[in-house]
Amino acid sequence: MNANPLLGRHCDPKVTRLEPAAARALLQFTPDWTIEDGTLVRTFRFADFRATMAFVNRVAELAEREDHHPDLIVSYGRCRVAWNTHSVEGLSDNDFICAAQIDAGLVA
Repeated sequence: MNANPLLGRHCDPKVTRLEPAAARALLQFTPDWTIEDGTLVRTFRFADFRATMAFVNRVAELAEREDHHPDLIVSYGRCRVAWNTHSVEGLSDNDFICAAQIDAGLVA
């Protein structure tokens, strides 16, 4: 059994919007992420552009697999990943599920 209950779950297209307190509670399972203006964000740093783009491509594969897509800001040696569920106009479990998968190394 995983210590992180978000791992092993997949995105649900019928997800509902999380209340702010519920979203903050899920940060315990994604400790390197922050909530900024209703969006779950984290900036990843890399040695060079090639490593950055390899990460971006793995995140894109995760997004396609889960049918849940982040906003990405890519620059040399850095990628900012921002999750927000547009269909509910806020955060949902899906955002935290994808963040946890990244943290667990399922894309990194």
